[in-house]
Amino acid sequence: MDNQKTIILVEDDQIILRMYSKKFAKEGFKVIQATDGEAGWQALQESSSKPDVALLDIMLPKMNGFELLKKIKADENLKEMPVILLTNLGSGPIDKEKGRKLGAALYLIKSELTPAQVVENVKGVIK
Repeated sequence: MDNQKTIILVEDDQIILRMYSKKFAKEGFKVIQATDGEAGWQALQESSSKPDVALLDIMLPKMNGFELLKKIKADENLKEMPVILLTNLGSGPIDKEKGRKLGAALYLIKSELTPAQVVENVKGVIK
C-alpha cells in the first residue's frame, strides 16, 4: 500500500515553484506542478488520483487562486481535498476571510514562513 501523499502546487513564480517542489519532494511528497490557474485545473481534471492537498498562489495568470479554489470546491470529486492559499498578498484579513468563505483550509503568507514551515502547515492539514 503506497501512502505517499500527493500535492498539487499552483505557482507562477518559477523560482518559488522549484523551491517548494524540491522541499515537498524531499519530505516524501509526489508533486504535481502548474504555473497558472487553468493549468492547475487541467492537472486536477486529468490526474488519475486526487491529490491529498492543493497549494495555490492567489495571484496567478489565466485563473487566480480564488477562482481555482471556487472551482475545486464546486467539483464533486475534488471538494473534500484541502486547499491552502499561499500568497505574498499582504491584504490580510479581507483575502483571508474571502479564502475561508470559499473553503480554504489555510491562508499562508510566503514572506512570513520558511519553506519548512509551509511543509509543516501542509502536513498538519492532511493529517
